[in-house]
Amino acid sequence: VQLVESGGGLVQPGGSLRLSCVASGFTFSTYGMTWYRQAPGKERELVAAITSAGGSTNYADSVKGRFTISRDNAKNTVYLQMNSLKPEDTAVYYCNVRYLFKYDVWGQGTQVTVSS
Repeated sequence: VQLVESGGGLVQPGGSLRLSCVASGFTFSTYGMTWYRQAPGKERELVAAITSAGGSTNYADSVKGRFTISRDNAKNTVYLQMNSLKPEDTAVYYCNVRYLFKYDVWGQGTQVTVSS
C-alpha cells in the first residue's frame, strides 16, 4: 500500500496550487481519502476528506470555500485544489487512507509554502 503526493511548491498569497496523491497496492475506489497538513510546531490537522465514490466531501472550516477535494478512481488519484492561498496555509500536506479500515497509511508529504 503506497501513497505518493506531488504538486507542492512556493506560491504567493492569493495564488493557487493543485496537489495530487497517487495510490497503489489497494482497491482505491473502495476507500475514502483524506488530506491532512502539518505546519511547523503544530499538530497534524485534517484539511479535507472525500468518500469512496466522491459523492460526499467535508472540509476544515479554515479552508472551506477555498479548497476543493476530488478524485479520479480510474487513475487511483485524489486531488486537492487550493485557491486563494494564505501564509497560514504553509505546511506539509499529506494524503491518508485508513487501509482495511484500521491502519493509517500516509504518503511522504509535499511542502506548500505561501509567501511573498
